[in-house]
Parts: sequence; C-alpha cells; structure tokens
Amino acid sequence: MFTEAELAYLADQPVGRLATQQPNGTLQASPVGFSYNPDEKTIDVTGYNLRNSKKFRNIATHDRVAFVVDDVPSTNPWRVRCLEIRGRAEALVGVDVGNDHLDDAVIRIHPERIIAFGVEDWDREPLELETNIRNV
Repeated sequence: MFTEAELAYLADQPVGRLATQQPNGTLQASPVGFSYNPDEKTIDVTGYNLRNSKKFRNIATHDRVAFVVDDVPSTNPWRVRCLEIRGRAEALVGVDVGNDHLDDAVIRIHPERIIAFGVEDWDREPLELETNIRNV
C-alpha cells in the first residue's frame, strides 16, 4: 500500500493534520500525533484525552477523513514533501497505545487514496517532481 520511502517519511514526521466533518457539515482540521500500524496497515491517530475530542466525536457521525503530513526540508532550492491519505476512519476505545500520557482511544484511518509528492525521487530537480496518486 505505502512505498518504503513513504513509510520512512511517515516515521520521520512527528505531526500530521487530520480533517474531519462535523455533524453540521462544516470541516475541522486538527494537528495530531500519529503512527503507521503495520499490522492493520492503517494510520493510527493518538493523543492526550483523544476520546473527549471533537475530532473523535466527528468520526462517529462521518467516517470520511483526509490526513496530511508535509514539510519544507529546503527553501534553496525550494523543496516540498507531502503525503495525503484519504479514506475511512473509525473511533476506537480500549486500545493499548503503549504510552502513559495518552488515553486508550485511537482514530484508525483506513487508506483508500494516497497522494504523494516529493517523498521519492529526491535527487530530481524540484520542477521535475511528479505526484504519485493512487487508489489502494
């Protein structure tokens, strides 16, 4: 599903942004901690008091999400890397997240579409980079 370069990129990034839909139809984007779950092949979003968050409650009403991890590793030359993951999410409780300061809640994102830019082919000129868009 993810390439080796994409998995390495995800492992190096500390924060992503999760977009969820609120019950009234408006969107909410939140910075979140996350990790790749190799057993489930999902992105697992965790956090302090996650089960009481608006984003966690939003998943109960609308399970479609978009998750973005991006950075700008260089401005000379200008280099942007981005990984967008679209899919369905589930709000789970009772999950062992292995960290004492987090609660037992997880937002588990099941990828359906991956959009990657600048994560692979790092030695190419910036304007020659191509977007890798695929359904999974």
